[in-house]
Amino acid sequence: MSTKAPSIKDIAKKASVSITTVSFIINGKAIEKNISAAVIKRVEDIIIEEGYKPNQVARSLRTGNSQIIALIVEDISNSFFAGIARLIEEKAYKKGYKIIFSSTDNFPGKTTELINLFRSRQVDAYIISPAQGTEKDILGIIEEGKPVVLFDRILPEVKANYVGVDHFKASHAATSHFIKNSKQNIALVTVDIGVDQITDRQAGYKQALTDHHIPYQESLVLKIPFSQSRAETIDQLVKLFMENEKIDAVLFATNYLAISGLTALKMMNKPVNDSFSVIAYDDGDVFKLHTPQISAVEQPLEEIAENIISLLFKQLTATEPAAVQQVIVPAKLILR
Repeated sequence: MSTKAPSIKDIAKKASVSITTVSFIINGKAIEKNISAAVIKRVEDIIIEEGYKPNQVARSLRTGNSQIIALIVEDISNSFFAGIARLIEEKAYKKGYKIIFSSTDNFPGKTTELINLFRSRQVDAYIISPAQGTEKDILGIIEEGKPVVLFDRILPEVKANYVGVDHFKASHAATSHFIKNSKQNIALVTVDIGVDQITDRQAGYKQALTDHHIPYQESLVLKIPFSQSRAETIDQLVKLFMENEKIDAVLFATNYLAISGLTALKMMNKPVNDSFSVIAYDDGDVFKLHTPQISAVEQPLEEIAENIISLLFKQLTATEPAAVQQVIVPAKLILR
């Protein structure tokens, strides 16, 4: 037979104090309200003894503050988003907030469902790497007065704080490095998706070729469908390398494409060496452990996370609306 969970009223009765006193202790306001150390200890001991767990949703409805932030990204298992999530979690925790993580798989419909779920949970703020087609949903939570910070991807129609990386300069630097090392037939493997952080990487690649008087060759640019399986991607990469034997360098626009690319090269017994160079986007252990080690464009996770948290908490603590800010940080080319 199940036992009824203790209520705040039960805790107050057993401790011989008011419900208000118990509430102040639970919400960390005991010292502020001049509650004695003896009473605090007595109530806390009873809370532990009885196994009392406060109803977070009910508390947030009473106080208007859940101390929870929603983090919505494309894929939490991706090393870039996982790294950002971990740093944001650490920084938010130090400020007394918890993070709920969710992945959208780049589907607008899933984003809508998640935002509606977080609305019902009364979360205090949102950090979002948005999918295209989610403008209406994000504008909706902004209109409700909820703090929102977008990162990695920008939505031109949404006026919100944003933190991103200068992807144009990063891919321009990577492509220029190839050229300075006598590479002339440089391939770009990217994602077939119309978001700024991806199109900017292709634009940087193309501009670097132009700046060094090397013709842009459409046949050396492979655009992989976003939802395509890894096996299909590897097949396409094998085909690219087999049909274009002149390729002497390749820039992979995402880390997961680079991993698929290295797998394809291994299947072909094609080595990465002085004759065939590779640069991956987003650094990771797999590129450090590869033989030879793989050069990479590193996005500054710590700086991105710090700026996100800074912008978000400015909104959470502001007494009146502040001007929207965009923070663009530089990436770093790590040569190995």
